[in-house]
Amino acid sequence: MDQQKPRIVVVGAGIVGLCTAWHLARGGAEVMVLDGAAPGSGASSGNAGAISGGSVAPLAMPGVLKQVPQMLLDPAGALHIPPRYWPRAAPWLLRFVASARPARVAAIADALAALMFGAMEQHRAILAEEGALDLIRETGQLYLYRDRAHYAKDAGGWALRQQHGMRVEYLDGAEAIRALEPDMRGDYRLGLFIPDQGSSVNPLRQAQVVARGVERQGGIIRREKVTALTTEGGRVTGVATAAGAVAADQVVLAAGAWSARLLAPLGIRVPLESQRGYHVMLPDAGISLQRPVVPADRKAFVSPMEGGLRIAGTVEFGGLDHPPTPQRAALLLEDLRNAFPQARTAGAEGFWMGHRPCLPDSLPVLGPVRRWPGLWCAFGHGHLGLTGSAPTGAALARAMLGPAPNLDLAPFAVERFG
Repeated sequence: MDQQKPRIVVVGAGIVGLCTAWHLARGGAEVMVLDGAAPGSGASSGNAGAISGGSVAPLAMPGVLKQVPQMLLDPAGALHIPPRYWPRAAPWLLRFVASARPARVAAIADALAALMFGAMEQHRAILAEEGALDLIRETGQLYLYRDRAHYAKDAGGWALRQQHGMRVEYLDGAEAIRALEPDMRGDYRLGLFIPDQGSSVNPLRQAQVVARGVERQGGIIRREKVTALTTEGGRVTGVATAAGAVAADQVVLAAGAWSARLLAPLGIRVPLESQRGYHVMLPDAGISLQRPVVPADRKAFVSPMEGGLRIAGTVEFGGLDHPPTPQRAALLLEDLRNAFPQARTAGAEGFWMGHRPCLPDSLPVLGPVRRWPGLWCAFGHGHLGLTGSAPTGAALARAMLGPAPNLDLAPFAVERFG
């Protein structure tokens, strides 16, 4: 490695780690990305493809305590915690409910708005440089509600988004909705069109494009699992892998849902859980969509992609080691039929499950670890991993290499968990 350049190891080849590595390489660092799996092959490949820079409302909104019994008892609920996992999830749930205080919700939304500001432009900048602007579609997103009473349950979250600049167009009546998406046939009478949001037509290919950009700029990507962070003299000095130690001036931990396991030996406890998300792909659903459509009953995304129609969503807690739950994926087809009963579901390409790293306050962990010089974090984006990847990479690279970013990293510090 060139000793004149800072040597930086990025742990994790998901979209967040790759965007961070891309910006670090662009900023002149000597970058190596390490991951036991291929770039973008985890949760980064299976998401709904939504790029939602205006999604600043946290998962825990005021009144969320009333929803906890349903999370625990309804296996078909949009967010479900199975009985076997209740003891493990209890501390996380307590923090989750505590973060729903109105003042805390306002602070979280402010921090997310600052992080996600210009998210689409940040994605566009990377993809333009890599010659892959065809990967993003800027045709907005459409949310569907059965009526105003149905919408009222989410009204607080939409008000918060609009306070932070999200532009929302209300579509009253099924005909107004069908003017935008003619194939909608479900019993929905209120649509919320978000014109300034977008989507990726192939999240896996997008991650692979960014990975190639890292290598184009001189970075190295190795398929090698990091087993530990190495330390000496009170600072992090690199990482350990099965093939041996890798020294670094700085380490960026972007290992997604596995990040807490690597931090624990350093005495850092982070309440990180896996939001086990699912998707089903339909190569030929027989319907045509121009944008992601979200039937708000269970917050499932119906997204047009290069390989067909992807129905993605549901949140299930269950840890990193328990096998997938096929019933959760089957629910997604019901969500599709609610809005598009004419859709062909035969030939569904099985189902996918991935681990989205989720923190109880909906804020990722970003920035330096004060107790361990040499260590930086970039994980915990939850359902906003794709959206937040490009702005996270830009901000973190500037914080590490200069000039300092406009983003205040204090709200995202790992130290907020004590």
